[in-house]
Amino acid sequence: MTAALAARPATRSTAGAATEPAETAEVALVLSPATRAAIASAEAAEDRRSWPLFVLAVLAVATVLLLLGSGVAHAAPVPPAGPEAPAGPTDPAGGEVSVAINGVNGTPSSSLVVLVGITLLSVAPSLLLMMTGFTKIFVVLSLTRNALGLTTVPPNQVIAGLALFLSLFVMAPVLSDVNTVAVQPYLDGGMDFQTALDAGSAPLREYMLGHTRESDLALITRAADQPNPEDPASVPMLTLIPAFMLSELRSAFIIGFVIFIPFLVIDLVVSSVLMSMGMMMLPPVMVSLPFKLLLFVLVDGWGLIVTALVGAASGGGG
Repeated sequence: MTAALAARPATRSTAGAATEPAETAEVALVLSPATRAAIASAEAAEDRRSWPLFVLAVLAVATVLLLLGSGVAHAAPVPPAGPEAPAGPTDPAGGEVSVAINGVNGTPSSSLVVLVGITLLSVAPSLLLMMTGFTKIFVVLSLTRNALGLTTVPPNQVIAGLALFLSLFVMAPVLSDVNTVAVQPYLDGGMDFQTALDAGSAPLREYMLGHTRESDLALITRAADQPNPEDPASVPMLTLIPAFMLSELRSAFIIGFVIFIPFLVIDLVVSSVLMSMGMMMLPPVMVSLPFKLLLFVLVDGWGLIVTALVGAASGGGG
């Protein structure tokens, strides 16, 4: 056995390099599966350890390229553009700036018409009170209600509505003249705004002068410390309007006084009868009110009052 073991190295040495690959293949063939799995795991771990090094190398190369590119960009900056020369002043004679209030065919633009309409609506209550017979009619109707002893019948809305429509009825000829001489020519483009305003105020001036007393005109003229007008056409509107309102209030109070007299007589008669009968605890108004209503209906009081108001507002001189 000893000889055999000693003979094996001799055989290995004589065979040389030819026997070594065979032994290596024999050893590889005799490796167990667990050994082969361990070898594969070791190779995978080696690959994972080398991957971060590769990523770091790529990042380093990219950083170097970026620094080189920025250095080149900073090395050759683009010169900024110089300021532009300011434009010279334009010739003012070459054009004009104007605001046109008329349309293409000379008529007022729709925007201007709407503006004028809104303005008239905003000042319409003032114009209605100061330049028409509305004030006189409303005051007379209110005094009539008080003379009857009725405080809330008819209500204020009814009296104001009746006064409004009576004023429109009385002022219909004047408003028609204003529409003919001022409104329609202005809308057709044949008259500018100032001319239309002067033409439209002429019928209203004539109406107010016909219902204004000279004493009221003199009173307002002295209050304003103005010289006396030479003729009615030279009376300014700011003087004519308050004088016209004073004359209207005076006429309304005169008509109201005439209306109060018959109802006052009825109140006196009823009071005397109640005193003579010893019925002092009974209010005289409760007894006189039916008699006043009966008298007012029998004589057609509303018709008489409306006729008097229309006649006073339509004719000259209040």
